[in-house]
Amino acid sequence: MSLGKTWFTIEKAVDKFGISKETLLEWVEEGLVRTEEGQENVVLVNADDILLQESNLDTEA
Repeated sequence: MSLGKTWFTIEKAVDKFGISKETLLEWVEEGLVRTEEGQENVVLVNADDILLQESNLDTEA
């Protein structure tokens, strides 16, 4: 269970995790990063899923 903030807007996630918006949207499209609809129809992405994908990139390199 994550103790920090788990859901971010796409823009905040890109800034926080240092990934490109295109990469993040690709992960969402592939079903690798979960999304939720937040207030005012804002799309939120799951930080734990992003961290998992980043760790997968590290092991592939």
